[in-house]
Amino acid sequence: MTIRTVGVIGAGTIGRGVAQSFAEAEFDVVLVDISQDQLDSAVAQIGRDVLVHAMLLGRRPRESSETVLSRIRTSTELSSLTDADFIVENVTENWDIKRAVYEQIDSICRPGVIFGVNTSAVPITRVGSVTGRPAGILGLHFMNPVPMMDTVEVVSGHFTSEETLKTTQDLLGTLGKEGIVVQDAPGFITNRVLMVTINEAIFCVQDQIASADDVDKMFRGCFGHKMGPLETGDLIGLDTILNSITVMYESYKDSKYRPAPLLQKMVDAKLLGRKTGQGFYTY
Repeated sequence: MTIRTVGVIGAGTIGRGVAQSFAEAEFDVVLVDISQDQLDSAVAQIGRDVLVHAMLLGRRPRESSETVLSRIRTSTELSSLTDADFIVENVTENWDIKRAVYEQIDSICRPGVIFGVNTSAVPITRVGSVTGRPAGILGLHFMNPVPMMDTVEVVSGHFTSEETLKTTQDLLGTLGKEGIVVQDAPGFITNRVLMVTINEAIFCVQDQIASADDVDKMFRGCFGHKMGPLETGDLIGLDTILNSITVMYESYKDSKYRPAPLLQKMVDAKLLGRKTGQGFYTY
């Protein structure tokens, strides 16, 4: 199947980055969200980010923001995905919400259309089980900011076919990204390691062992990380961190994934990081 139109479900931080990446690679994009305000905000942000990301990468943008945006149309209806050749889903890390989305798009999209699950923790095999196309389901764990990241964690579910993996790897290649294939397990590789690290760093702050700034300085200065774990948590969104590690806690029944009480408290207080202007740092 020739892929020309990509459906992107969810216009949050990752979803808008995915939409931008495909539009910059000259794909037509249908960006879907339940909120028109979120869609309008996403389009405005993409318009700004085309230039910003190019500057951060030390190059000039190949095309104007207007040209990139001309390839993106928005909708609040999943039914607008009937012409999509490939789907990337980015809704919240809540199984009941994701399941409802897949049950709908399975009947909307043509047979043979691949569904990429952009999740950090939900098992891909579980997603495939609620569709009639389990061989065409795989995980696509994009990292933030999507247009600037060269690597994507590609998750093979129990029924994911080799054809699905190859088609997706080729598609990622057109975006200038490498897909690294891992097997299906809650948290996969990146989040199974990263979420525990961030959560444990939060425990260190909660237990008054060190300030958030000093924890991050240790990781930057001692290990050469570009960002410390708490800066990373603020960038990802502390609500996403909580959702992800909770899924792993419930999946593995292992206390090492127990969310830090301070993390829960900050999420309750809407101190989510960059997206709200306040997390462990002020933005």
